[in-house]
Amino acid sequence: MGLFIKKPLGQLMADTTDDASGLKRTLGAGALVALGIGAIIGAGLFVRTAAAAGGHAGAAVTLSFAIAAFGCALAGLCYAEFASMIPIAGSAYTYSYTTMGEFVAWIIGWDLVLEYALGAATVAIAWSQYLNQLLSDFFHFTIPYQWCHSPFQASAAGVHGIMNIPAVAILLILTLLLIKGTSESAFFNNIIVIVKVSIVLLIIVFGWHYINPANHTPYLIPANAGKIRLNTGQIHDYADALNHGWLGVLRGAGIVFFAFIGFDAVSTAAQDAKNPRRDMPIGILVSLVICTVLYILFSHVLTGLAPYKEFLSQGSEASVSYAINNYMPGFGWLSKLVTVAILAGFSSVILVMLLGQTRVFYTMSKDGLVPSSFSRLHAKFRTPYKSQWMFFIFVSLFAAFVPDNIVGDMTSIGTLFAFVLVCIGIMILRIKSPEVKRPFKTPLYWVVCPLGALVCLCMIAGLGWENWARLFVWLLIGFVIYFGYGIKNSKVRREQREDNNEVT
Repeated sequence: MGLFIKKPLGQLMADTTDDASGLKRTLGAGALVALGIGAIIGAGLFVRTAAAAGGHAGAAVTLSFAIAAFGCALAGLCYAEFASMIPIAGSAYTYSYTTMGEFVAWIIGWDLVLEYALGAATVAIAWSQYLNQLLSDFFHFTIPYQWCHSPFQASAAGVHGIMNIPAVAILLILTLLLIKGTSESAFFNNIIVIVKVSIVLLIIVFGWHYINPANHTPYLIPANAGKIRLNTGQIHDYADALNHGWLGVLRGAGIVFFAFIGFDAVSTAAQDAKNPRRDMPIGILVSLVICTVLYILFSHVLTGLAPYKEFLSQGSEASVSYAINNYMPGFGWLSKLVTVAILAGFSSVILVMLLGQTRVFYTMSKDGLVPSSFSRLHAKFRTPYKSQWMFFIFVSLFAAFVPDNIVGDMTSIGTLFAFVLVCIGIMILRIKSPEVKRPFKTPLYWVVCPLGALVCLCMIAGLGWENWARLFVWLLIGFVIYFGYGIKNSKVRREQREDNNEVT
């Protein structure tokens, strides 16, 4: 048996039937759409928008969002077909197992840790910064710098971080909520989605009147924009190729792409859905469309309020509040409301990311590629509680000790890599298994699939060599685990060996 042994499609379809011992099906179409919006609108909008605009794209960050959205839309159509056809928890891991084989499935499953676990860590770090903003606005004090930043960060005054305690605290609270149950978590998420979408709309409506056209001219950052000193003391040079012009827009697309990772997290909840064949495509595509429109409008307003350089030199993580406080006189109340909504919104993003990660490893554990503890369910709540605790520890280590820009870019490259394989997987399955029932079909798949893979690869290229290096190291660690444990305990391999023995 080679590395590319495939899980039979018939076996996957058999796994879609309800099992009293499996995950509890509680989510409808509306809850799945809310789940997607809950994951999508968060750090990507309120933090990564300013980072991409200030460092690389300027006002043209709206074009960065359009490029990222285009790539996501193409991948989203492929996800929707897979999710309706194979409604199993596991997302891209499950899809690649039946189309490209076990080794590729392992790579993508391991890669999804970058997307979900490190995505949760990234947002937890941002949550910590906005908590400080809230404490400052309402109670006029902040958590000491050293206890809300990583050891690799230092303030302008020379204070070095030690550990990000608030980030760990929010991860603990949401882990406990997820262990309690998916329906309870979904109800919590629905309330937060209503609140944060309302706040985004308020910023767009009120902020539109304070747009300064001069901030949108020139639309692309020019090569001679100069240098600025960041609040960390580092120098940012706009003359670098990826910090201006169209290459800057492409780099910005790779950065803000983090804002879209939530829509594919919907596919990890397939075994929590009541009617996954109908509702999964709705949850994936509708949440993506709603958030894309909001993102482009929001980024247009934000870059119109303040000069793009200030998002790096002044605003930093709390750039939205900074722009409102300094360029929308009389709207201090909105800034405070935004901080509250952002904290709540970040909480829902972390919730969905942690949910997605444990569902991927739940399926990998069922396949024997990771230990059985990842699929062990709580006797009362029927949730993978041991997996939740293990990932709480893992994610907390990153949230507590690693800066958000490093974790965020690793999340983006992991997600984009997953999207490439999903697009390729649809093409393979259309050719090799055309007879399979598909409740949702990707239109013009011979155009959408290769184009989706190409756009995502271009965004990966824009993330820079250092992120490629981190991905390579991460995959090497995964190979050690796969060849040391997964390949020896694979259920598909064991069943095939037993079948071969019976034949002989």
